Amino acid sequence: MQLPIITYPNKLLKSISKEVTVFNEQLHCILDDMFETMIQSNGIGLAAIQVALPLRLLILCIPDNEGEQTRDNLLEILNPIITNTKGTTIYQEGCLSVPGFYEDIERFETLTLTYQNRHGENCSLEADGLLAIAIQHEIDHLDGKLFIEKLTYNRRKKFEKEFKRALKEKK
Repeated sequence: MQLPIITYPNKLLKSISKEVTVFNEQLHCILDDMFETMIQSNGIGLAAIQVALPLRLLILCIPDNEGEQTRDNLLEILNPIITNTKGTTIYQEGCLSVPGFYEDIERFETLTLTYQNRHGENCSLEADGLLAIAIQHEIDHLDGKLFIEKLTYNRRKKFEKEFKRALKEKK
């Protein structure tokens, strides 16, 4: 089932998500619904808070070489913790909760991630490139932060102006 994605400036996006402690069929349904929502919205990642669920869980599905996003490439990440960050990189990011806006954001180049899967099993992975960037972007959501908050003062002012203009055009 596709879930509604909440968008900026919805205050719920500022919520700090709570740890997942119950790994049951209801959680599995949430994860499955989030995958469908992300794919239907042409996203590569989705944090639970973006569908109004303040839980420390996110999903990522980086397209393969053919541009396909299959369940084989799906990462379901619950209670994530980033360690061993190295280097920095700049990547033009967008967000399903801030539709139509893209900005260059500085992130760690590589990282180690420890997390739990849908069954509560402990996992870890090494990430670089787009996967590392997407992990950091989605974890920011779990901490109540949006990528636009990482903009410099002048770029943030420009964003706010463009955002207000886009809102007026929709009316």
